[in-house]
Amino acid sequence: MGANVNASQARSWPIQFVVNAEARHRALLIVSVTAAIVLAVTLTMYGWDYYSLGTVHRPFSPKHAKLKPSGTVGLKLGMLGLFLFALVYLYPLRKRWLWLARQGKAKHWLDFHMMLGLVAPMVISFHSAFKVAGFAGMAYWTMVALVISGLVGRYFYAQIPRQLDATKMTLKETQDFAQQQLEELRRQRVFEVSEVVGLIRMPGVEDVEKMSVGQALVEMVALDLARPIRVWALRWRKQGLWGRMVTLGGMLPTRQTELESAIGLVRRQAALSKRIVFLSKTERVFYLWHVVHRPFSLSFAVFVLIHVGVVVALGFF
Repeated sequence: MGANVNASQARSWPIQFVVNAEARHRALLIVSVTAAIVLAVTLTMYGWDYYSLGTVHRPFSPKHAKLKPSGTVGLKLGMLGLFLFALVYLYPLRKRWLWLARQGKAKHWLDFHMMLGLVAPMVISFHSAFKVAGFAGMAYWTMVALVISGLVGRYFYAQIPRQLDATKMTLKETQDFAQQQLEELRRQRVFEVSEVVGLIRMPGVEDVEKMSVGQALVEMVALDLARPIRVWALRWRKQGLWGRMVTLGGMLPTRQTELESAIGLVRRQAALSKRIVFLSKTERVFYLWHVVHRPFSLSFAVFVLIHVGVVVALGFF
């Protein structure tokens, strides 16, 4: 009996470890984001009367000695921003350093890479006191371009399906998969196929192949923007007046398990089908994105090194 219990515990241990690791990751991510929001709100409330002043009037503010880029607070913000960007650059280095590659999951690294890629520019903005002219302005706008490029890349990265080996799927297999989802919807008997056909209808793979990259991108974004609206419409049709008020017209989930399960199935099937259909275009754009994103990243790193070198040479550290 004891041996069976120990064997059962041994089998469940890897699962518990994974669950705990995911929980720790989410908790650390939430704490980090919360700390960044608190910092941003605190600096905004404390420095609003200073940041809203023109450049000519700032030296006369009693907060100038603290909040200017070389001030007691501004300089510490610059050091914090530099440290955060150093952490951001660990993600691409992870692919080259075997030791880093063994630390944690790639998905967790990407989550923090994206989070720090948004928090670090926020900190640098407060460090610069929102003065973005001259050489510092070049570095700042390069940073902004880098952030925008990162967000675009994250969108395309999310378009590459991982639930299926989509690179090996033929048009017929894609259609068969969509048909399986429709059959599952029929078994649930929550929605008629006619009610969800607008949400799950996708252009054919052959049609997408004929599109230019620009046309494909517009179509992908349009489908992503239309999906939540159509999901809201599904909830709207299944709710009475009170239900529509509680769910804000279908924007919020209901407490009806079967309804939400069916909506979840429709949403996942629509998203996955779109990713499969547009896979060839997505992979091409993702490759081009790497070509564009890397120069922004390297340029910003050079700007930062020059800026830090000048600051050290002038004796601000």
